[in-house]
Amino acid sequence: MKHATKRRAERTTPRVPKRPMVELLQQRPLADGIESAPDVEVRAPTPHPFLYRKRLGQFPAHAMPGDLVRLRFSNGDVFGWGLFNPHAEIAVRVLKTGTEPPDEDWWQARLQSAVALRRDLLKLDHATDAYRIVHAEGDGLSGLVVDRFGDVLVLEAFALGMYQRAEALLDVLGPLCGTHHGVLRSGPLSNEHEGFAADATGSENLPTRIVVHEFGTKFRIDFSGGQKTGFYCDQRDNRRHFAELCRGKAVLDICSYTGGFAIQAARLGHAAEVTGVELDESAVPIAKENARLNQLKHVQFVQADAFAYARDMLRNGRKYGAVVLDPPKLIRTRDEMSEGRRKYFDLNRLALQLVEPGGLLLTCSCSGLLDVTELTRIVSAAAHDVNRRVQILSKGGAAADHPIAPVCPESEYLKTLWLRVEH
Repeated sequence: MKHATKRRAERTTPRVPKRPMVELLQQRPLADGIESAPDVEVRAPTPHPFLYRKRLGQFPAHAMPGDLVRLRFSNGDVFGWGLFNPHAEIAVRVLKTGTEPPDEDWWQARLQSAVALRRDLLKLDHATDAYRIVHAEGDGLSGLVVDRFGDVLVLEAFALGMYQRAEALLDVLGPLCGTHHGVLRSGPLSNEHEGFAADATGSENLPTRIVVHEFGTKFRIDFSGGQKTGFYCDQRDNRRHFAELCRGKAVLDICSYTGGFAIQAARLGHAAEVTGVELDESAVPIAKENARLNQLKHVQFVQADAFAYARDMLRNGRKYGAVVLDPPKLIRTRDEMSEGRRKYFDLNRLALQLVEPGGLLLTCSCSGLLDVTELTRIVSAAAHDVNRRVQILSKGGAAADHPIAPVCPESEYLKTLWLRVEH
């Protein structure tokens, strides 16, 4: 009986051989494979767009990584359609439910809807030429992120199936957005999570550097080297609101990266003085160049560890009227939860002590696994630990071009707490 059970398990989870990387990275048309889509059994469907391996039943051995698959219940009824990767923990990224497949018209409609949100409803072109065009699950396209920077679309694929359709996606998005260049990247940890790795590639005659505008402020974007652009559109509205509260104040931007908050506090907010602190030695020169672009002489950037710099300022008795703490993602996996919580606690504990009585602290977390309730608890504990009384003025998140999918809590990754440090 035990041997029979084992044979059934083998049939329901066939071994799909690893394919050479060059094959995995081959590009496909958007609606590739509709006619021959393999059937994958779904044991426990949910509204969530992620189907983990444990939720899948039988699927044929010829179902290849990146394939479009038809999702069926055990009774044969069609549940929906998704992009398949048997080597990933998220084995299927659900595109749509129902019996009708995602054909060319479906893809076109999804992308048109995403562009219309940003350009027609939010009217972002009036405020900036740097914003998110597609926000993965928030736009019903799990595993896909696309940002616009001037005349360039930067596509980042977190799922193999999306990477294989990236060139076709850019071909559709370019005319919809009125852009002429594209950059294609694989997402961070794509090799570990999805089993593929790819160097960044750009379209012919891609400019290496451009300048974008956000509420009239200039920021340099560098596409050389295939690395991150150094500019995060998700904090756009938070940068402006923070700047509105900085007039005449001394401002400290902890984990300033390429200086978004610091630059806007100086230019839009007319802060008296601004200091940005960043450990990444490649980001600091870009931040300094952004200050020069906007002719801001009262902004300085320091390359230093945030913990060490904050402790030095405390020893010197330095206080600031407004502090922003926007660290990189400190919790990437559930195994990092404990250490990540401790780092958030320690950083907020230091930041709170640097705010003068009556001053402002904007503290942020971009760790999707840390919800706003837990962040609030951590910040409250940190305030109690250093005997600072705080008032939560508001809680927020990413700008509206980063919509949240109600069925996918992970899409609400950015959390912000706006605090008045009363004493």
